[in-house]
Amino acid sequence: MLRRTRRAERGPVRASLGTVWLRTAPGLIVDGMENTRKYKLVVIIGSVREGRFGPTVASWVAEQAGTHNEFDVQIVDLADVDVPMTLPAISPKFAGDDYPRPAGMAALTSALEEADAFIMVTPEYNHSYPASLKAAIDWHFKQWTAKPVAFVSYGGGTGGRHAVLHLENVLTELHAVTIRDGLSIPNYFTTWQDGRPLDSTVEGYAKSMLDQLSWWTAALRTARETVPYPV
Repeated sequence: MLRRTRRAERGPVRASLGTVWLRTAPGLIVDGMENTRKYKLVVIIGSVREGRFGPTVASWVAEQAGTHNEFDVQIVDLADVDVPMTLPAISPKFAGDDYPRPAGMAALTSALEEADAFIMVTPEYNHSYPASLKAAIDWHFKQWTAKPVAFVSYGGGTGGRHAVLHLENVLTELHAVTIRDGLSIPNYFTTWQDGRPLDSTVEGYAKSMLDQLSWWTAALRTARETVPYPV
């Protein structure tokens, strides 16, 4: 059973997905004209733990987003990125483009910079989210600013809810906009099979999340392009 509420890890070993692009269907029709401009959606796999379930969830979520007709989807797997736990003394908020990130983080930074929206896929570890995801967040600042973030969490009985509550607090500090409706997957080791949820209602919940994410993506991108965000 999958809960629609916004928000431990066990299961078969999953291979890293690496970076995957899903090209969506033709654009929306606006005032009788085709709008082929797509929103770039980055789906972040937050766990780097051996045997993680995250790549399976991320692949399915990317598939749902790819059929939503408004997104170009990129999966970013933190297991493929050099994300040190030791941070420079200066904050990325003040350093801006001069922030000294390692070369192995360049692709991640570029993906976050170009993104219009994010979906974070996270398990719950000890009532919170993985250190790998926190480090990736902390290495950046303006890349999150005035952009929407949705959450897909998984775990045992709570479905990762505690992890998402903590992420909402952190991302609000970074001036991101968190989406109310997300996916919470309790007991994923018995509710998913062959890379897909057994509950037939899950796709409807995913669509609701993506509908809200799309609305906020359009509104915030228009706002960013119209008036600089006051940080």
